[in-house]
Amino acid sequence: MNHLKKILVLNAVGIALFLSWYLPGNSGFWFELDKGVFFFFNHLLGQSQAFLYFVAFTNLRPFDVVAFLFMLGIFYSYYRKQDIKGKRWMLAMGATMLVTAVIAKQFDLFLNMERPSASKFFTLMGDSVLRVSELSGWPAKDWSSSSFPGDHGMFLLIFSFFMFRYFGWRAFAKSAAVVLVFSLPRIMSGAHWVTDIAVGAASVNFIVLSWMLMTPASDYVIRVILNHWPKKLLKDDVSINC
Repeated sequence: MNHLKKILVLNAVGIALFLSWYLPGNSGFWFELDKGVFFFFNHLLGQSQAFLYFVAFTNLRPFDVVAFLFMLGIFYSYYRKQDIKGKRWMLAMGATMLVTAVIAKQFDLFLNMERPSASKFFTLMGDSVLRVSELSGWPAKDWSSSSFPGDHGMFLLIFSFFMFRYFGWRAFAKSAAVVLVFSLPRIMSGAHWVTDIAVGAASVNFIVLSWMLMTPASDYVIRVILNHWPKKLLKDDVSINC
């Protein structure tokens, strides 16, 4: 296996990253970063109505669809340039991303981290915390009983690195921009900590994506999906080329 050493290094980095956050508990560098970022945005909620309603809007459940549409738009920009065979392959690659996301989710279940969101944690600690949903009156997500690791960030990172693996740096840059833009609202509202994504989502993906994308694993899954492609679609070029 040509990339075995790199894979093992990335796995070690993922484990070390997780332990650097987990072992100190609610102290140390990561906690201070989390605390500083949370209260920076939390104070702004009380100082600016425009910022308050911006954060409230971007944390409404329907807004999550916008992130999906951006990913779909990036995916489609490459899909439409393919011939029939290439389009079938890209659809199989998309399905492989979902398989990878399911695998990554198992780490979440295995860790079983009952970590309250920043807004809930500091409220329980007796700090004065401003909640977006209460100030705006909108059903914005700003509270969670278990926020680690950040599922949104984890799945967005999977998409980004698949695009990098198969389409290069430009595709990765576009996808990474989506990760940053659509992970930030949850952090600004206090529904997630910075480390839910920078440590939780990243450490899981260091492990899962290194094995999926630096070995033939993802190519194998794509081939399996293509081999089991519905015969009707294989014959019907129009359905693929629409």
